[in-house]
Amino acid sequence: MTKSDQKKFRMLIRRINWYPPYLFSGIKVVQFSDDFTYFKVRLKLTWLNRNLLGTAFGGSLYAMCDPFFMFILMINLGREYIVWDKTAFIDFVKPGRGTVYAEFQLSQPQIAQIKSEVDQLGKKVFEFPCEVKDEEGQLISSLVKGVYVRKKQGKK
Repeated sequence: MTKSDQKKFRMLIRRINWYPPYLFSGIKVVQFSDDFTYFKVRLKLTWLNRNLLGTAFGGSLYAMCDPFFMFILMINLGREYIVWDKTAFIDFVKPGRGTVYAEFQLSQPQIAQIKSEVDQLGKKVFEFPCEVKDEEGQLISSLVKGVYVRKKQGKK
């Protein structure tokens, strides 16, 4: 990844916090690694993201987890690969009250393994677990994100 790419991705991640669905849902990227393999995201409960019961709207809990495994792979695999969110399963374990967090991380060896599998198979859907927890570390929801990865045509 070039310095120019790093700068572009860093700016993109900062802009996500101003993306209207995130901004108005109280969602913010609060931390990310220099190599874009780790993200920490926060959702603050506000009147804009509460449901009728006064807890976090399920759509906001899902939205805070939506793009990050895709981002990690897009950035780290490079332009030779197509990466799309494909599937998601969410289990709402406990009502979200107050501020909640989710962390997303793939190691460089995991990314290298994904690249190797896609290079061999041509395409594959990879599943990644994720948890949303409150400030005390209690589980609020668990997710499994399915991310589709394919080598671009002519790049096999």
